[in-house]
Amino acid sequence: MTPQPLTSPDPQAGAAVKAADRAHVFHSWSAQGLIDPLAVAGAEGAYFWDYDGNRYLDFTSGLVYTNIGYQHPKVVAAIQEQAGKLATFAPAFAVESRSEAARLIAERTPGDLDKIFFTNGGAEAIENAVRMARLHTGRPKVLSAYRSYHGGTATAINVTGDPRRWANDNGTAGVVHFWAPFLYRSPFYSETEEQECARALTHLEDTIAFEGPQTIAAIVLETIPGTAGIMTPPPGYLAGVREICDRYGIVFVLDEVMSGFGRTGKWFAAEHFDVTPDLMTFAKGVNSGYVPLGGVAISAEIAATFDKRPYPGGLTYSGHPLACAAAVATIQVMEEEKVVENAAHLGETVLGPGLRELAERHPSVGEVRGTGVFWALDLVRDRETREPLVPYNASGEAAAPMAAFAAACKKNGLWPFVNMNRTHAVPACNATEAEAKEGLAVLDAALSVADEYVV
Repeated sequence: MTPQPLTSPDPQAGAAVKAADRAHVFHSWSAQGLIDPLAVAGAEGAYFWDYDGNRYLDFTSGLVYTNIGYQHPKVVAAIQEQAGKLATFAPAFAVESRSEAARLIAERTPGDLDKIFFTNGGAEAIENAVRMARLHTGRPKVLSAYRSYHGGTATAINVTGDPRRWANDNGTAGVVHFWAPFLYRSPFYSETEEQECARALTHLEDTIAFEGPQTIAAIVLETIPGTAGIMTPPPGYLAGVREICDRYGIVFVLDEVMSGFGRTGKWFAAEHFDVTPDLMTFAKGVNSGYVPLGGVAISAEIAATFDKRPYPGGLTYSGHPLACAAAVATIQVMEEEKVVENAAHLGETVLGPGLRELAERHPSVGEVRGTGVFWALDLVRDRETREPLVPYNASGEAAAPMAAFAAACKKNGLWPFVNMNRTHAVPACNATEAEAKEGLAVLDAALSVADEYVV
């Protein structure tokens, strides 16, 4: 049984919320005069609704972070209890919720990533991971992939490999980009996953050789890239990167901000590849986004660098008690309710088969990619040429086909994740089979709109 709006429609209240937003809120990644934010009245589980009484199945999980859905009562109660006991405290002290959150996270990270540095979100986690790598190695450069997103702060946006970096590029940032494997749109003219893996590793090693291995502090990769397209790396690629890093003394950083905490059907996506990085960043699903929290899981070797040497970084709200209490409760809920197992089950039995079946019937679907509750449909104008349904980084009229697809989803009660020529199916990790099938049915109808643009 799906939840209904908890309050009666109140368009007047919605109009007031919208008016205050438009008068005073400056929104991220937007031309302020061209946006029309939906006024949200409430949310529960996998759904949210507006002040007009329209209810939407959220196939975006917020920004791919509400891994246990909205308003989980046990996490809400934990935040309330912590607020009554100790609402905040400075990060230099040992606080129960902070210590317990760190312990629970460290228990689930791979290898010896047992020390946790808390941040307010994923971008700050990348900022600090890069800083740690540079200080640990004494080297300036960082390598990261095109088709990636690592955050909007100064270093994180330069590490990012998508167009949001362009307006923020800083020539002194010390970041070099390379091509990671992506067989469907291979930059290496590969025909098999094995070729793509081998050629991508050769390309990476060539890049290192020409940049100077002795100048490179870190290689930063999303374990499975998220916003850029959910491109699962081929077997052997991450292990190959691990070997290259070991050979040249380069710190290997895996970004699990989006792919961590159950999203891929494992606690962390690195488990799929049997690879342990030197540093791992996390955020989003660690507490389902209920209170801002992120962090860096740190290996014993890198942590030891700062045993006698102060780490020159910190945040006023590092390990905020409310955020950490939410993390403790979220991890406990995920264990008790087998949320990670549910994500794996949905991917194997509902989302994967269902999306592949849609691809068979809709010529606009070029490729289906994903695992767990982390899927992408690559939409195309021509399956033979693989021409994207809209051009790279399209906007305005050039993006009209994807806008029409998204409008069709919303009209039928599904809030879609749309980026460039892709739609991502990323519901909550604890979504039910019925909710996943509901989303697939709406996608089915909306893809008929996308099919109208196929040549």
